[in-house]
Amino acid sequence: MAKKGLYANIHAKRKRIAAGSGERMRKPGAAGAPTAEAFRDSEKTVKKKRKKKKGKKSAMKRRGLAIANEQMRRGRTGY
Repeated sequence: MAKKGLYANIHAKRKRIAAGSGERMRKPGAAGAPTAEAFRDSEKTVKKKRKKKKGKKSAMKRRGLAIANEQMRRGRTGY
């Protein structure tokens, strides 16, 4: 199994701190704190967001839109 990433570790520690563990986050530059290089390396592993597929609308949605458009054309709002 792959190691957890930098941000997973940061979030886990924040969760422990919120629960009252008494831990504190290290200051930037302190011994054991993540370096700027570690953050740059973690950026390389970010998963890319997938684009949503434009699918066909269901028959009910098409019918609902057709009815709404017709009502708007006639001046009825339906409220």
